[in-house]
Amino acid sequence: MNPLRIAVLSHVRYPIARPFMGGMEAHSWHLVRGLRARGHDVTLFATGDSDGEVPLWPILEEHYDRAYPWHRFNGTPELTQYLDLAFEQAVTALREGGYDVIHNNCLHRFPPRMARRDRVPMVTSLHVPPFPVLQRAVHDSAAPWSHFTICSERQRHAWWPDGAPNETHVVPNGIDLGEWPFSARGDGSAVWAGRITATKGPHLAAQAARIAGLPLTLFGPIEHQGYFDAELRPLLGPSIRYGGHLSNADLAAAIARASILFFTPLWDEPFGLVAIEAMACGLAVAATDMGAVREVIGPAGRFAAPGDPAALARAAKEALEIPREIPRDRVERHYSLKIMLDSLERTYDAARDGMTASAPPVAFEQVKLPARQGSLR
Repeated sequence: MNPLRIAVLSHVRYPIARPFMGGMEAHSWHLVRGLRARGHDVTLFATGDSDGEVPLWPILEEHYDRAYPWHRFNGTPELTQYLDLAFEQAVTALREGGYDVIHNNCLHRFPPRMARRDRVPMVTSLHVPPFPVLQRAVHDSAAPWSHFTICSERQRHAWWPDGAPNETHVVPNGIDLGEWPFSARGDGSAVWAGRITATKGPHLAAQAARIAGLPLTLFGPIEHQGYFDAELRPLLGPSIRYGGHLSNADLAAAIARASILFFTPLWDEPFGLVAIEAMACGLAVAATDMGAVREVIGPAGRFAAPGDPAALARAAKEALEIPREIPRDRVERHYSLKIMLDSLERTYDAARDGMTASAPPVAFEQVKLPARQGSLR
């Protein structure tokens, strides 16, 4: 593929910097570095406190969760207006920047609508289950030059329950296998990793580990302190401990020493990046059967209904019998960074090729867009 000028537009709740707050931040960080390593000229549109190691266009001076914590401000007029003003400026810079293609990795409604209306080649990656405002924008915006990637078949159906357009592609997330080295044996303990918040279910992992008699260490940033204090802290003790928010290298080493990962989403999980990171180290997974979990983990795990710690404990005991080569092999065959980047480059080509195709004009009333000089509502 010939080198391209690519703008990568990221989510702005947290900075694109290590240690990552979650999978979306990790995805953007590895994406821009991976594209740069392939010779592309990459600009990262993100918060000013990001560190993607490529030129940065600051959408906000700093990530918004500091001034507008999500648990207090999500869906409020204050946060909506704040983000609308920022993304209005960002889409203007994107439209006028002369980029060969834009990779939209954010959750705002403006970028895909701008791409559809103004005929700008764009690939939008959908990392979360659908929510009404963005789903309307996504459904309005597919075009030969405006493509979408979804990280699992489960999420393709969630976003387009009546059938997805031709411009959609399932592109699973990929990881740098060198950063998650395989370990041939574990020490008999369990780990859990992720943001400490209710939808990630760390309390369920702690309950199941106690039932199974497995020592457990939980790692990750405390996103919701009230949840940690009320639901998780009472479960901590000599065999179940909180290990903090580690650097990526330290986290990989800690995971590789363990024998099993508890993966406990309590929402419609789109993918499960932490699961494939642990699988790359050789860990089998005991998981709640939510969203795309079974699709992604496959034979490298055992599954339990959500909210059933006893069933999850049984799944953990069964998963301990899975040879460590099986999880590693699954990641190598399906979830490497190389595989992901190869797939994304093909979608970039498809969006750019679509610029010569005809498409019906977008009805002004349908997408509710004002003039180009106004905001994209």
